Amino acid sequence: MKIRIGNELLTEHVRVRIRVDYRGESRSGRFFFGGKSKEQMAESMREQQVALLRNVPLQGIFIEDVDLSLDVYSVNEGDGRRTREVAYAPIILTLRIENLDDLLPLLIKPEFRKIEFLSPENISLHRLDMERLLFRISQAFQQEIKQLEQKYAR
Repeated sequence: MKIRIGNELLTEHVRVRIRVDYRGESRSGRFFFGGKSKEQMAESMREQQVALLRNVPLQGIFIEDVDLSLDVYSVNEGDGRRTREVAYAPIILTLRIENLDDLLPLLIKPEFRKIEFLSPENISLHRLDMERLLFRISQAFQQEIKQLEQKYAR
């Protein structure tokens, strides 16, 4: 990414902080034992995702920090008729990225909650960079929709 500071044009990586919250619903076990609470399910989902993030490289993304210090929290979710309590386990990722469109795989996921740009202070995009970003957004959404259609068509 190219950044203009005064009259100078520098190439710098963008640093962002992203919050993702992984969902956990309670499962009843067979017979009288073996079930997991919603908090335990959210914790195990968070641990699985952190292991994936640390071990599977993402193109154009360097993970600087993974913060697991936030507590698991529960909320009531409902579809109108019934409500159920669901737990969420948050992760805060500090990332260094080469291009804004490298973030798309993380941003289109349902777990994504918040993004904060740490540096640079100002970003100006060239027309071609903006076109590439919008094209990649369109591709990512089409792919996500296709995956959801395949999942629910079964």
